[in-house]
Amino acid sequence: MDMLWNGWGDPAQAAPLPDSVTGLLRDLLGVKPRSTPALGLEDIRLPAPTLGPAALKALAAAVGGEEHVRTDTESRIRHTRGKSTPDLLRIREGDVADVPQAVVLPAGHDQVLAVLRACAAHGLAVVPFGGGTSVVGGLAPQRSAFVALDLRRMNGLLDLDPVSRTAVLQPGLRAPEAEALLAGHGFTLGHFPQSFEWATIGGFAAARSSGQASAGYGRFDEMVLGLTLATPEGTIETGRAPRSAAGPDLRQLILGSEGAFGVITSVTVRIRPLPETRLYEGWRFGSFEEGATALRRLAQDGPRPTVLRLSDETETLIGLAQPDAIGAGSTPGDAGCLAITGYEGTAEDTAHRRDQAAAVLTDCGGTPAGAEPGERWAHGRYSAPYLRDALLDVGAFAETLETAAFWSRVPGLYTAVRTALTDTLTQAGTPPLVMCHISHVYENGASLYFTVVSAQGEDPVAHWTPAKHAANEAVLAAGGTISHHHGVGTDHRDWYVREAGPLGVSALRAVKRRLDPEGLLNPGVLLPTD
Repeated sequence: MDMLWNGWGDPAQAAPLPDSVTGLLRDLLGVKPRSTPALGLEDIRLPAPTLGPAALKALAAAVGGEEHVRTDTESRIRHTRGKSTPDLLRIREGDVADVPQAVVLPAGHDQVLAVLRACAAHGLAVVPFGGGTSVVGGLAPQRSAFVALDLRRMNGLLDLDPVSRTAVLQPGLRAPEAEALLAGHGFTLGHFPQSFEWATIGGFAAARSSGQASAGYGRFDEMVLGLTLATPEGTIETGRAPRSAAGPDLRQLILGSEGAFGVITSVTVRIRPLPETRLYEGWRFGSFEEGATALRRLAQDGPRPTVLRLSDETETLIGLAQPDAIGAGSTPGDAGCLAITGYEGTAEDTAHRRDQAAAVLTDCGGTPAGAEPGERWAHGRYSAPYLRDALLDVGAFAETLETAAFWSRVPGLYTAVRTALTDTLTQAGTPPLVMCHISHVYENGASLYFTVVSAQGEDPVAHWTPAKHAANEAVLAAGGTISHHHGVGTDHRDWYVREAGPLGVSALRAVKRRLDPEGLLNPGVLLPTD
């Protein structure tokens, strides 16, 4: 099944907002329905592909036949940009300026190499395409003549070593299918980001993804033991051992490279036995600061839950901590901040860690809220993107951004980003509701994930751009990183250049020139074009 072309996920799961929530948006934020009628897929007109017969023939030869090279309107539209709010608003208006000339579907590593050779011969840029879930402009290259390299045919489990507890997965394998294949052998990857239902293994590696159970299983880049990369200049293979002192780790150069250095064609990952039990529960704290202190204690001194999250006062009040209950809000006795803890493993270990963590949380001022908030969160953990689409449908603007910092900088970062978003959007005449949660914790710091809701304004994309830029500036000024798990894309590129510094960027440019001398791979993503 393909994802919605103008929204998120499975069309059958999309649901309109209740009238009560629509009324609240109108009264609180001045949200008004959009006057422009929604376009259907059949309403969008594309210019004919500019690929000549020789280029099409070369691409078809590379992937084993013409049936694996698609130039029809629907295929091209479905591979236009990603799923950020500006991406969706633009395509809903019929803006398909970033449409690929063709969609090419290779079946393996050698075919990817052949496609890269064909594209180099015909001057075509290449954008690797997995689940299409990028929310940072990662699928919008700065080149008009490009092909989308859809990796869906590369969707297998190539090897599983139960002794070493490793698996080799192809990049086009969606996360649910990967989990199902591993579960058949009694294992799990343990990577469950909000995009879980649609994102792919290759995308997780290319963007340094982090899942909702990262406190227990780690980030995706911590799970990766080896990678195979296809480039216009040949193949790079990494990962001969679990750890090595044989020079710099090339895996770290490929992880987070977002298709700018090459196409990931296989990923060797660490796997773990399927847990016997999963337990989620809620805790209440009087303030975000108090809750953050509790999370820091667990992250630093243990015991660390598998899932550990904290919503600020606004997110808790609105109900976004439990997306399937949005608008329900909190009862008067539930003021403050909601934390979610989750435990996975053997029944004995889970119970032991839960009891130890409960003692720490209680000592930090937490009040147990029982299993219901945790189970509700687990049930609705992938539903927030559908909620975003429903908000767009009624004329609201809804977008997210995330960052991370060392613990000592988290309070200042939280305040700086909230202030930047609130001030910029209020000055634009669309005062926002800004919510935040801590979704990933480490011994030395944590991530902050912000959700912004406001009226759309006359030009929704132009309305958001200054606010996004102001937030990016606030992130760097407060000592945060420009991205914790969404990646760089084009949206964060200029700030990433400043974060990496001139010499660091020059080193990365040198790598790109060696691996991709013609600059064909995702041009303008991650690094500015020369």
